[in-house]
Amino acid sequence: MSNDNININNSGDLSMIDKKTVEYVANLARIELKAKELEKLSGQLEHILGFIDKLKEVNVDSVFPTSHVTSGSNVLRDDNPKDSLTVDKALANSPSKKKSFFIVPKVIE
Repeated sequence: MSNDNININNSGDLSMIDKKTVEYVANLARIELKAKELEKLSGQLEHILGFIDKLKEVNVDSVFPTSHVTSGSNVLRDDNPKDSLTVDKALANSPSKKKSFFIVPKVIE
């Protein structure tokens, strides 16, 4: 299938999802759809796009952008720097070590 099968109106928006469009996208995604599934999915996608078109009509000029709908604060503790483990303490329970390094089995062949 070629992308000529996608239904696009004059403004460049996907105004209507027809079966051929859903079939084309399903083919790209390597999804096999039965005729009944194709019919149902094209109707659902058309409904979603209709809802998005309604959202485009809402005037949001006075609405400030937000990253979250509710206010929140960091619940983590303060970062207080402390002394790190010494090399000897870090390697104390290691089954295998060489100088200041852990020795682990090779995992890549």
